Amino acid sequence: MRITLNAELEKFLDGQVKAGRFASVTEALEAGISRLMLDPEPDVLDEQDVAELARSVEQMRQGAVDDGATVHAAMRKRYLKS
Repeated sequence: MRITLNAELEKFLDGQVKAGRFASVTEALEAGISRLMLDPEPDVLDEQDVAELARSVEQMRQGAVDDGATVHAAMRKRYLKS
């Protein structure tokens, strides 16, 4: 089998091999395919998920959300104690 990858994926796989995560590009591809085989089917949103998403969207519309910098700072404080 022959596989053609776009340049971005090829660069990523080469980087994984150079970093020592995999012995070869073939090994990296096999790992990815194995993971696809093991992962469950894509999630299906239930009614509760849809309701939570709708609530989140409404909060965003009302401006009741924090910006990324605020969230990042809170996460650093909580988890990294910095």
